[in-house]
Amino acid sequence: MKKTIALLLLAASFNQISEAQIKTPVMGWSSWNTYGVNISDTLIMRQADAMVVSGLKAAGYQYVNIDDGYFGGRDDEGNLQLNKARFPGSMRVVSDYIHSLGLKAGIYTDAGANTCASMWGGDTSGYGSAIYGHEEQDSKLFFKDWNFDFIKIDYCGADNLNLEESKRYSEIVNTFRRLGFGDVSVNICRWAFPGVWAKDIADSWRISGDINASWKSVKYIMDKNLYLSAYASNGHYNDMDMLEVGRGMSQAEDETHFGMWCIMASPLLVGCDMTKIPAAALKLMTNKELIALNQDPLGLQAYVVQHENGGYVLIKDILKLGGLTRAAALYNPTDSVLHFNVPTNRLELAGKVKVRDLVMQKNLSTVKNTIVFDVPAHATKILRLQAEQRIAKEKYEAEWAYLPLFNDLVKRPKAIQYAPMQGASGEMKVINIGGSKDNYAEWRNVYCENGGGYNMTISYLPKKLSHIELTINGNSPIIVNTKTDGENITTVTVPVLLNKGNNDIRIGSFITWAPDIDCFTLSKK
Repeated sequence: MKKTIALLLLAASFNQISEAQIKTPVMGWSSWNTYGVNISDTLIMRQADAMVVSGLKAAGYQYVNIDDGYFGGRDDEGNLQLNKARFPGSMRVVSDYIHSLGLKAGIYTDAGANTCASMWGGDTSGYGSAIYGHEEQDSKLFFKDWNFDFIKIDYCGADNLNLEESKRYSEIVNTFRRLGFGDVSVNICRWAFPGVWAKDIADSWRISGDINASWKSVKYIMDKNLYLSAYASNGHYNDMDMLEVGRGMSQAEDETHFGMWCIMASPLLVGCDMTKIPAAALKLMTNKELIALNQDPLGLQAYVVQHENGGYVLIKDILKLGGLTRAAALYNPTDSVLHFNVPTNRLELAGKVKVRDLVMQKNLSTVKNTIVFDVPAHATKILRLQAEQRIAKEKYEAEWAYLPLFNDLVKRPKAIQYAPMQGASGEMKVINIGGSKDNYAEWRNVYCENGGGYNMTISYLPKKLSHIELTINGNSPIIVNTKTDGENITTVTVPVLLNKGNNDIRIGSFITWAPDIDCFTLSKK
C-alpha cells in the first residue's frame, strides 16, 4: 500500500536517530595483515605519518592500531613488558605521537593467557602476555599509562582454555568500565558471530576468520554477513575484518570489497602499507560518497531484499529512517555477467527515482518502476536512490528477523539459524524456532500507518508436532495451528491488532517447536 510523503515523515518521527546518539564504525589502520608480528615503534609512527600524508586522515580514517607482536612477556610482578627489539622505548611515546597527529591509537590483547601469534605463529614472547589473570593490571596499563583509545581482544588463548565467550569477554569489559575506561572502543575478535550479548559490551565484533587478499576470502566474509543486519544498530557493528584493497585483486573485486564494507556498516581498517598504496586503491578508499554510507548517522547495515540467479540486492535507509533517500547494492558474486531487474517497489520506493553511482560518483538516468543493470562478474553497483514517494513494507522476510539465541559458534546441534531453501521467498528461511520461551524470531519496528485490524499471512514449512505462538507488542500469545505434514511451503492467515506506528512481532513456541518460517505479509482488513 502506497503512503504519502507526509505519512512517511510521521513514520520517521517514531524512528529518528540523531547523529549524537550513534557511534559510527571505526575507520583506521591495523598492523596485522601486512606485518604480522614484524612491527616496531618506528614502523607504527611511520604508518601514522602516512595516514596523514596520503589523505586518509582527511577522508575520516582515525585509528592507528598496533596488533599482536609488541609483547615481551611479564616480570616477576606480572607487569606486561615490551619486546625491546621491536619497541626499545616507551609505548606511551608511540601513542603520544599518534595523538599529536590528531589521530587515535589502538592496542591488542587476547582474552586468554597467550596471544594468537604465540600459539599459531611461534612468537614465544606472547606466551603469558595476554590479559587472562591480569585484567585490572593490563587495563590500567593500556588506557591510563599508555593512553590507548581502542582495543582488539582476540580469542586464541581463551579458546585453548575452553572459556565461555560471553562470560569471558564480559569479565574483561566490565573491568574496563569499573576502572573508568568505558569510553574505549572495544572489538571482539572471536572469528564468528558470537551472539547477541556482544552488543552490550563491544562496539564491533568479528563475524569470520581472518581475511586475506583473495576474492575467495572476501566473498566468504560477505556471505557470512548477508543475513546479520538485525544485529548491527545503535553504534554496534558486524566487523568484516581488515581491508585488502590494493593488494592484488582486480579493480572490480576491490570496488565490491570496499563498497560492500561501506554499505554493510563494517569498521574500515586499512590492512596494507599506507606508504605504498596504489593510486587506484587510495582513490577508492577515500571515496567520500562510499564513506558516507559507512558513516551514515543512522548506523544501519544493508539487508537483502532480492536474491535471484546468484545475485543479491541489498538496501538500507540513509540520513532518515522511512525517508525518500536509500542506498542499494547490486552484488554479483558469480563468475559471469548478471542481469539485474529490480522493481522499485521492492525497494519501498515509488514515482521517479534519481539514481547515482557512488563508485563512479556520477548521476545516472532517472528511472520509474524498475532499476536495470548488467553487472560484471565479482562486481557491485553501489547506488544512492532518491525517490518521489516511499511505500510501506508489506512483506517481512524470515532472514530479517532478530534471533536472540542465534550465534555462529556451532555449539548446539539444533540451534536456531538462517538456512538456504530453494523455493522460499528470498531463498532463505529460519529453522529451529521454539523449544523454549527465549528461542523466537522477532521483527522490530513493523510500521503500521493507522493501526487496527490486519490480516497476517505466515508462509512456513510444515513440521510434525509443531505450532506457532504469535506475540504482538508483548501481549498474550496467539496460538496458531499449522499443518504438521507436507514438503512444500504453505500459508496460514491470522487476524491481528496492530498499534499505530511501530510494532514488534514475535514468532515462537514455548513448549514445542515452531515450523520453519519463510516470511509473512500484512494487509489491512
